[in-house]
Amino acid sequence: MTTLIQPFLERWAHEHRSQLEEYRLMGRAFLRDRLAVASLVIILLFVFGAIFAPWLTPYPEQGRGEPNVLEQFQPPSWQHPLGTDNLGRDMLARVLFGGRTSLSIGFLVVIIAVAIGTPLGALAGYFGGWLDEAIMRLTDIFLAFPSLLLAIAIAAALGPSFTNAMIAVALTWWPWYTRLVRAQTLSLRERSFVEAARGIGVGEGTVILRHILPNVMTPVLVQATMDIGSAILTGAAMSFIGLGAQPPTPDWGQMVNLGRIYFINHPWLATFPGLAIFLVSLSFNLLGDSIRDIADPRTRRAVR
Repeated sequence: MTTLIQPFLERWAHEHRSQLEEYRLMGRAFLRDRLAVASLVIILLFVFGAIFAPWLTPYPEQGRGEPNVLEQFQPPSWQHPLGTDNLGRDMLARVLFGGRTSLSIGFLVVIIAVAIGTPLGALAGYFGGWLDEAIMRLTDIFLAFPSLLLAIAIAAALGPSFTNAMIAVALTWWPWYTRLVRAQTLSLRERSFVEAARGIGVGEGTVILRHILPNVMTPVLVQATMDIGSAILTGAAMSFIGLGAQPPTPDWGQMVNLGRIYFINHPWLATFPGLAIFLVSLSFNLLGDSIRDIADPRTRRAVR
């Protein structure tokens, strides 16, 4: 089996040698950027905590919402490192399980926005004409409203829930990717390799899929990395005002909203979920900034 696969691997490596070298240089630059590495470690720790939440806390049922009124408002201690809330639930368990909701909305919002905005931007930039006008005017309509206010309006119309909050935020974010991809496509469609592909009879759909989209994905991925933190923050804001995940489902924004009521006497209720939102959002923004600098050969040498 190895003998059969090896020629294909060698051929693939030969054809993509320059691309592999580029990835190697990007990897070395990333490892030299201590801020980027620290941000990635923080993100991975939160993702790990969210995935393995039931095994990282002795109170998984409390993390899911089961009350324990005999231990309400317990301050941080060895038994409850982050204290307990108004229903006696362990705050560490709630933060870990809340990470599942908050991180999910961040990733899913960006995935949906990229899935909608990227093909629309590629079509608008490549074909131009009436299709470009129609897509960009629709984009301008969405961009005419503040994204958070529009998301609140959509979520309020759909009804408060995790799914509706995710859809509402995603529907306000896709225009940014459409504009980004359209600008990149306008430049790429005049390049010689695209002209050569059209000249030998390659179909328009194939040109977009094989030559346009792969070359616009780097700025899209950089923007997406930065947007995940903002999406988590926006999702938390939606939950804070009651339009996101509903109790007893844990959510960081919902927990901050609850904690503000008791903040004077029990500050840990809002502090720890708020700190989780801050650390994750900041880490994604810093990681996105670093990836943007590393992906650009002109600024890569400046990364330390």
